[in-house]
Amino acid sequence: MRIAIFFICGLLGVASANAQTKADEHAVMEPIVRLFTGMNKGDSALVHSAFAKEITMATVTIDKAGNVVVRRENSLTGFLKAIATPRPEPFSEPIWNTRIEIDGSFAQVWTEYAFYIGKKFSHCGVDAFQLVNQGSGWKIFHLADTRRTADCHVPAAVSDQFK
Repeated sequence: MRIAIFFICGLLGVASANAQTKADEHAVMEPIVRLFTGMNKGDSALVHSAFAKEITMATVTIDKAGNVVVRRENSLTGFLKAIATPRPEPFSEPIWNTRIEIDGSFAQVWTEYAFYIGKKFSHCGVDAFQLVNQGSGWKIFHLADTRRTADCHVPAAVSDQFK
């Protein structure tokens, strides 16, 4: 019986030690919000500030033949150039169903998204962010996403903003 009580108390201790607060979650989301704000404004410096010095990025899609394709990047250069290139319509990437997990200086965020160019729907999918806090705030060091144009279940509260 004492072993069971010790085990349960140990689990509760671990749960409280690793408990994340709303303030912790807000801090983790800050660079992600900065990324999307920078994308919308075409501000590559703002986007760049959301990322760590060394990053990886990956996109998972399905090609026309139905094959799964993984495209990987180890640099922000192309992404930042695309953001900085003037365009007539802003990029918008609203997110929902966001889940945040934090363990010390490591965090992971999984969220559904829809991507719009101006008012026009482009694609949807999931963004998976991994972030690190090395003492100067949270930074994204890995970003993976899926992209699809079918089977998108964008909530009305999101899609109505683009009508």
